[in-house]
Amino acid sequence: MSEHFGTLSDGTVVHRWTLDRAGTRVRVLSYGGIVQSVEVPDREGNTADVVLGFADLEGYVTHPEPYLGALVGRYANRIARARFPLDGSEHALAPNDPPGSLHGGERGFDKRVWDVEPVEHGLRLSRVSPHGEEGFPGRLEVTATYTLDASGALRFVYEAVTDAPTVVNLTNHSYFNLGGPGSGSAGGHELRLAASRYTPVDADRIPTGELAQVADSRFDFRTARKVGAGHDENYVLDKGVTGTPVEVGELHDTASGRVLTVSTTEPGIQLYTADHLGEPFEPGQGVALETQHFPDSPNRPEFPSTVLLPGARYRSETVYGFSVR
Repeated sequence: MSEHFGTLSDGTVVHRWTLDRAGTRVRVLSYGGIVQSVEVPDREGNTADVVLGFADLEGYVTHPEPYLGALVGRYANRIARARFPLDGSEHALAPNDPPGSLHGGERGFDKRVWDVEPVEHGLRLSRVSPHGEEGFPGRLEVTATYTLDASGALRFVYEAVTDAPTVVNLTNHSYFNLGGPGSGSAGGHELRLAASRYTPVDADRIPTGELAQVADSRFDFRTARKVGAGHDENYVLDKGVTGTPVEVGELHDTASGRVLTVSTTEPGIQLYTADHLGEPFEPGQGVALETQHFPDSPNRPEFPSTVLLPGARYRSETVYGFSVR
């Protein structure tokens, strides 16, 4: 089911779609592939929206930097110096996070209107990113399929093909607050991550190349504990790249009883505690758990590769499951 959500300044109409299954209701926008809301019950059966979102299109257009709920690409996270070598050439990107590039550039996938068609229990979003868009090489055909499974879990499947060597790294950028609206900071949520290492960064938040141990540090979430504040780093998941999603994390709000589990095929996950979130939200009001390949992988051949070649297919899958305890 879709409805009119707003109109962009160039006259493009934006629609909102609603998915509803097994106690989970999700609203998705054609603008940016944005997950506007996810409503799930608490332990008492009371339903609330557990992701941060704006009530209207203007909110997303005028406040794009938080990437609330967005489909992020072509390359999620940062690329150093806004450039990378590939296929014998150096490719220059938009330096929208000086001196680097962040989340696909000035007009990444989060600021594009996607074609949307219904599929069983979900939606398929698609668009063609032309060669040279935001500096990335290759004509990239992308689909993102959002579905609700029989348990009410929200599943993302990203696929892409290219006509020239390129790099791809897609994710969803939802901020979770399992307490729901008006519950305050998400810093009190308990977090567990199956990650023994993380990627330290320099002053520009670019990985140094080291895979550091989390043991005896504030980055150790191998045993569940309060997430707190001050986090914006990529964790190296112990499982590595997998063909099917493997559970790698859990976020738990003890007050409401809501539990979020994260399963993915990806080798990394970015934990961001939104300490710089601005009005109408408050710093720390949500926690982002962005499944991904590592930041700056195109400049780090020792990291898992994000290169996509003609004839190959990019595929990434992540599942956010919801329950109560």
